[in-house]
Amino acid sequence: MAIAVLGGAGYIGSHTVQALINKGEEVIVIDNLLTGHKEAIHEKATFYEGDIRDKEFMLSVFKKESISGVVHFAASSLVGESVENPLKYFNNNVYGTQITLEVMKETGVKKIVFSSTAATYGEPKEVPILETTPTNPKNPYGESKLMMEKMMRWCDEAYGIKFVALRYFNVAGASLDTSIGEDHNPETHLVPIILQTALGQREKISIFGDDYPTEDGTCVRDYVHVVDLGAAHVLALDYLSKGNESNIFNLGSSEGFSVKQMIDEARLVTGKEIPSAVSEKRAGDPAVLVASPEKAKEILGWQPQYTDIKTIFETAWAWHVSRPNGY
Repeated sequence: MAIAVLGGAGYIGSHTVQALINKGEEVIVIDNLLTGHKEAIHEKATFYEGDIRDKEFMLSVFKKESISGVVHFAASSLVGESVENPLKYFNNNVYGTQITLEVMKETGVKKIVFSSTAATYGEPKEVPILETTPTNPKNPYGESKLMMEKMMRWCDEAYGIKFVALRYFNVAGASLDTSIGEDHNPETHLVPIILQTALGQREKISIFGDDYPTEDGTCVRDYVHVVDLGAAHVLALDYLSKGNESNIFNLGSSEGFSVKQMIDEARLVTGKEIPSAVSEKRAGDPAVLVASPEKAKEILGWQPQYTDIKTIFETAWAWHVSRPNGY
């Protein structure tokens, strides 16, 4: 029996595929390669190029392969773009999940691990954020992910399809062997943007606001190493395989780092100057976003191994130096 990884050519998807294969699982990767990279697909995975919104295609794969579970990463994920083009996000994310669930129902696949997001919480009133913190998305991206979670909850009730939704924050780093890493176009994540500046590919790093109510005035965020995140998806599948009920978990480090702290750490790791300049605040940027991962640690047995920022930057830097132009 195989695990179908939807979006397995993407950043987090490819690292999860690596974790599953290292565990001895058979893996099917489904990806339309719009944002994923063929070079990121593990050589031992079986690859099908196609879109999860194409029901005929999805049914053909699920009927051909013996699939025991699904890990779902296939979604658009740029917050700004989602505000400008909400219908794209509801079509790709929500409708794509609807088709996935229809195909699972029709082929008898009963478990799915879903890549959700901290954006479902919006601007939370409490820190650290718990799974019981009220959800109140501030953009169509977060709204679409919350809708996907709700669809899974009702499909559990109606069809017995069990799910785990993993809500995570800022993901960073690269595989320890530098075989896969982070390569987006456009790049919107802080760590690769800092490292592209270190490589001289950007003139400077923009700090969006320095008068937030934080220690140094810049936004504070929680960072999770992508290898630890991949491990969490494997644990979530194991959890469902044991017959447990559907559940939602936050994945974070419970420790926040400011934008200035991140740039300073990158300067130490890379030995580069990394010019920076303060620019206008971005609308809807909360001052502090930090998650409590205690529930995931207690119930899934998740023990993140690479929690310090130095390791995150070292692995990401090794990847960027080995592939300065990405895949």
